[in-house]
Amino acid sequence: MAPNDATPGSDPEAASPPTGRGARSTARTPGGRGELRPADLPPDVHGYSVRAVADRLGIPTATLRSWNRRYDIGPSREPGKHRRYGESDIAALRRMLALIRAGASPAGAAAVVTERRRTTATRGDWESLLTAAFALDAEALPALLDEHLIAYGVVDTWNMLCRPAFAAIVARQLAGEACVDVEHLLSWSTTAILHSYVPPTTPTKAQAAVLACTGGETHVLPLEILRAALAERGLRAWMLGADVPTAALADALARTDRRPDAVLWSQHESTALMSAVRACAAAGARVFVGGPGWDSVVLPAHATPVTTLADAVDRIAGPRNGV
Repeated sequence: MAPNDATPGSDPEAASPPTGRGARSTARTPGGRGELRPADLPPDVHGYSVRAVADRLGIPTATLRSWNRRYDIGPSREPGKHRRYGESDIAALRRMLALIRAGASPAGAAAVVTERRRTTATRGDWESLLTAAFALDAEALPALLDEHLIAYGVVDTWNMLCRPAFAAIVARQLAGEACVDVEHLLSWSTTAILHSYVPPTTPTKAQAAVLACTGGETHVLPLEILRAALAERGLRAWMLGADVPTAALADALARTDRRPDAVLWSQHESTALMSAVRACAAAGARVFVGGPGWDSVVLPAHATPVTTLADAVDRIAGPRNGV
């Protein structure tokens, strides 16, 4: 796993993603396909408008404004400024919608959501996560991750908690410290919590995606993060995991008439298999590729690189021409 010149205390937005395997041989440059980094400005800085959030959740803008006014669900108001929603606000709204659809009143749902947001987790406290990882504290790690997920959702947990912690570990590895074990434990703990985390909405939308590491590729954590983020958006994903043969990809895509998207992860150039891209395109799937393995590959027009977690989610959630 290689950083983008990331050091402890440096800008977490510039850090590279974890590989989850302790590999340190793959170099990347800022903006490379392997980063799945956040947008230039985090969502909670530049945020989403009321209209954008209403469209994303499928509810009227008047409802959002009412909930914000009555229950304080949403962004705080600043004089002379428009309300801008962040990912944590959207995660809270999704939990509220799920409770209402399950039979709760708006007031009751708001009370539950507000209580759950009163967590001991400090937003973006990656130093505590890093301390627990180096202590090999297998109890504190999942507790910190779980609290942050509940309070702030998948995207903020990845961008503000996990990625800076992984970047600090990488910096210490490159400085000569033997801490691959720490990286592996944090990677495993993150994956385990994502598997147990119940997203605030049940995936119901027609959009779907097949997520797979290409043949020979074992770095699956970025796809685990993407699967959980898609679930929070109400999108279904079939996780095929590590080292997926091209023939198995074709078989999976042939089992459904939904024409799901295909997301192919490659950490190293040797696993950037064009045969996988061709097989997915032949099945009628939109093909997205992620990971530094694709950086030196000339991609065909039907393969689209994704470089940030938000970019990948938005593209999969977006409209499909002709579908």
